[in-house]
Amino acid sequence: MLILGIDPGTAIVGYGLVQVAASGRLEAPAWGCIRTPAGEKTDRRLALIYQRLQDLIKENRPDIMAIEELFFNKNSRTALAVGQARGVALLAAAHAGLAVAEYTPLEVKQTVTGFGRAPKDQVQRMVQTQLKLAARPEPDDVADALAVAICHASFAPWRRREAEAGVLQS
Repeated sequence: MLILGIDPGTAIVGYGLVQVAASGRLEAPAWGCIRTPAGEKTDRRLALIYQRLQDLIKENRPDIMAIEELFFNKNSRTALAVGQARGVALLAAAHAGLAVAEYTPLEVKQTVTGFGRAPKDQVQRMVQTQLKLAARPEPDDVADALAVAICHASFAPWRRREAEAGVLQS
């Protein structure tokens, strides 16, 4: 299973591809970020994110997209911008016929580090360790995207069993 992890934002969208081998071993064949120009209007930034995500999906053909759920942010302007970028990512997945799994930041951090309130540097170190990367993934948006994909890899067997048993609606 190839999982495309996404950490949405309008300035930077982190992405990470995590391959789950039959043995359960995790590998990261690709990761990076989509950066948008700071002076660009929001609609143009969102269009750029959408186009780059479409290209990424076409090039890599992931089986599923895992994305962070929006959490309440003290700065409503930031929350709105992240929500817009998240919506564009969901649209790109829908247009590609790609299934989507959503996880809260707490679930992601708990899965990757064992502590739901782990700081960013701890997430980066644990992602590096679990994926056996030579260096910490930078910027932290990339580490977060890889962490979301790792989270899905951990939850996928249970989600599959629940779906087969008719527990999940979607």
